[in-house]
Amino acid sequence: MKRWYKYMKPYMPYFILGPLCMIVEVIGEAVMPKLLAVIINAANAQPSTLTSGKSIGIMFLMILTALLMMAGGIGGAYFASKASVNFAADLRNDLYAHVQGFSFSNIDKFSTGSLVTRLTNDVTQVQNLINMAMRMCLRAPGMMIAALVMSITISPKMSLVFAVSIPLMLVTVAIIIKTGFPRFAKVQESVDNLNSKVQENVTNVRVVKSFVREEHETKKFRDASGRLKNSTLSAMKIMIFMEPVLMFFMNATVIFVILFGGRIVLGGELSVGDLSAFITYVTQILFSLMMVTFMLMFSSRALASGRRILEVLDEKPEITDKEGVDTDAKVKNGSVEFRNVTFRYYKDSPEGVLCNINLKIPDGATVGIIGSTGSGKTTLVSMIPRLYDVDEGEVLVGGVNVKDYSLKNLRDGVGCVLQKNTLFSGTIADNLRWGDENASDEEIQKYADYAQADKFIKTFSDGYNTEIEQGGKNVSGGQKQRLCIARTMLKKPKVLIFDDSTSAVDTATEAQIRRAFREELTGATKIIIAQRIGSVMDADMIIVMNEGQITGVGTHDELLKNNTEYREIYESQTGKEA
Repeated sequence: MKRWYKYMKPYMPYFILGPLCMIVEVIGEAVMPKLLAVIINAANAQPSTLTSGKSIGIMFLMILTALLMMAGGIGGAYFASKASVNFAADLRNDLYAHVQGFSFSNIDKFSTGSLVTRLTNDVTQVQNLINMAMRMCLRAPGMMIAALVMSITISPKMSLVFAVSIPLMLVTVAIIIKTGFPRFAKVQESVDNLNSKVQENVTNVRVVKSFVREEHETKKFRDASGRLKNSTLSAMKIMIFMEPVLMFFMNATVIFVILFGGRIVLGGELSVGDLSAFITYVTQILFSLMMVTFMLMFSSRALASGRRILEVLDEKPEITDKEGVDTDAKVKNGSVEFRNVTFRYYKDSPEGVLCNINLKIPDGATVGIIGSTGSGKTTLVSMIPRLYDVDEGEVLVGGVNVKDYSLKNLRDGVGCVLQKNTLFSGTIADNLRWGDENASDEEIQKYADYAQADKFIKTFSDGYNTEIEQGGKNVSGGQKQRLCIARTMLKKPKVLIFDDSTSAVDTATEAQIRRAFREELTGATKIIIAQRIGSVMDADMIIVMNEGQITGVGTHDELLKNNTEYREIYESQTGKEA
């Protein structure tokens, strides 16, 4: 409860007023049968008394009670809705902010579909539980206690029926809840799986279509949907079974009261009006037990959702600002140094993805990194903006250990164009302003021109105001790459990392982009990961990597003479002998 209290505290007036309003309704439900019994008894004794002042007064009192019950019910529902909706909104905001602080390794522990489910469906389950609990947590037990007291005052002898019916109902409810709880947890897991399938298919719809795999993906979706259907039906069977069982107990108790109470009435020990009131109280007691049962069953699913939410909130970001970090320290120059760096994705693995890396990159240099797939090129540059943290050794930027910067200042000083280029919904200008939200139209156009994006942007009827569809689906791969390069250049960082970011553009366009790097970004350190040797030939320094180790460092000419791997790459790509 301590974890949830922070979301309740700002809305405590709603959490208090809601149940209080429901108490008003409970009091009315307890009083109304007794008032009705008075009128029935009076009419049974002498029908003419229905028009007497006393009877009319009781009728008006019943109308007033009904109005107060209505006001209490509406007020309770209103405050419960206000409290639960605000609670859920704050919880969802905290969850989202917490996920934003995750490192890549944290995100890898949860599937995208699972995080989406936890931020939406699971939060909604908790919201609905709060709404229901506020309306029933006092109403149901309050109505049961009030009705039980009133029924005992009417006939202690007949009230003994509750000594049998209530324990039987409670035992039945306990068995049902114990059976149903794990089933609702499986429902949420099935929702996770279905969301993951949808997200994967929609995101990669072009690949699906290009390989004509629609039928295969439809089958995968149908299987996931079937598992969700089966798990939901399994959970719903418990709910379906519960209602008729509880209704059986209620009706059996009422029948017993009528049979036993009828004899008491005939014997003159009880009036007809009191018997009618007693039957009403019986239904109220048993109905309140049904409400508690439904709330407990519903809470089993919500509690499963609550545990899943706490799993996310309890997940501690592996990469954070260290305690006492200087939040004013900014990256002053683009020099980069790796000192005895070793890194493993799986910490218990004996083999490192990077092994004892030592490297110095001077400020303002243009550096190329080349090597076979899986050699550790992307992992190496990921250490610079702390997308991952080293296991051993240290990385320095501007002569300062990257851990001595705040994450914000470090990543403000390091710009990355990653392998997977992502654009967001909005205009082209909006996407470019991710690099600098205060950039003028002239600056945006200038850096788009450096990235060779300005020409194709101007071919669009709306130019820089052209709307980008989700994920950039309405631009080509090469156009997307150039927009991402322009966005990163607009950031004006001290270190620019381009991870195979020109693979989808033609060689002539790539040469123009490289010239812009050389001529317009003289003050920044440029690190270019490439598969094509032509992309790094004119770099000040070329790094050759193989199996997580640096096997060569030098200029193009030096490496052709001294590095076998580089020479083999050159000859295989150009068809010329070195």
